[in-house]
Amino acid sequence: MHLPKATPPPGPSPVREGRLDLVQLDADHPGFRDPLYRARREEIARLALAYESGTSVPLVEYTREERETWAAIWHALRAAHPAHLCRRVREALERLGLNGESVPQLEHLSARLEAESGMRVEPVAGLVSARAFFEALRRGVLFSTQYLRHPSQPLYTPEPDLVHEAVGHAASLLDPQVAALNRAFGEVAHGADEARMLRLERIYWWTMEFGLVREGGEVLAFGAGLISSAGELARCPAHLPWDLESMAGREYDPTGYQEALFVAPSLERLLGDLGSWLVREGELSRAS
Repeated sequence: MHLPKATPPPGPSPVREGRLDLVQLDADHPGFRDPLYRARREEIARLALAYESGTSVPLVEYTREERETWAAIWHALRAAHPAHLCRRVREALERLGLNGESVPQLEHLSARLEAESGMRVEPVAGLVSARAFFEALRRGVLFSTQYLRHPSQPLYTPEPDLVHEAVGHAASLLDPQVAALNRAFGEVAHGADEARMLRLERIYWWTMEFGLVREGGEVLAFGAGLISSAGELARCPAHLPWDLESMAGREYDPTGYQEALFVAPSLERLLGDLGSWLVREGELSRAS
């Protein structure tokens, strides 16, 4: 799913070619049979694993191939964004100042976020649990990977990468109201039981990751998973009526394109209803 970002699972790591394999790729991953890509992923993962919270995020010297992959993705997104993003997201992306010439560095993104909404960015090596993701949000931290997807499929990724974090989450989190709601997710998740955690995961998925809103007579994208995927933006998923309790009970499939999405009457309604829902969930969690 796009929600969790990742460190290696606990326990012994498998050994590949005489060394520890930090990065686990499924057999159908585009980079599974590419030893150079896997080695690069591990190199970047080690930077994240050596990082100490609260310090400057280490810069990654991206290769020419990585810069070309970023540029291809960025130009596809820039072509799709004007017709598909809600106004506040479009404006936030402009303020963020990304471009197709250079791959964004987490240290620079973190400085922009901290100045505008008080959030900051810290690197992780890969997938983390939803609980760890929410706990970071509670502290005002967005966990982000630093690697890029495999160059053979620049417009597709089976896992969240730097594009998803930088174009999707970082732009949204420039908005102080959105940042406050992300922190609220973390507050409710803190100490929540597994049943409540599942509700939080689903609500986050259907709003912050794949939320749609009506604006100016159109249905436009708000969620980070949509903002960062030209493929998702080009699709026409079925529209589900706006209902947070339905979202809390609805499973999602993180392995492919979304077939149906919930549509809020407006962005203001999405943010307002979500804030009220989180307050109620927090009260129920404290009372239980």
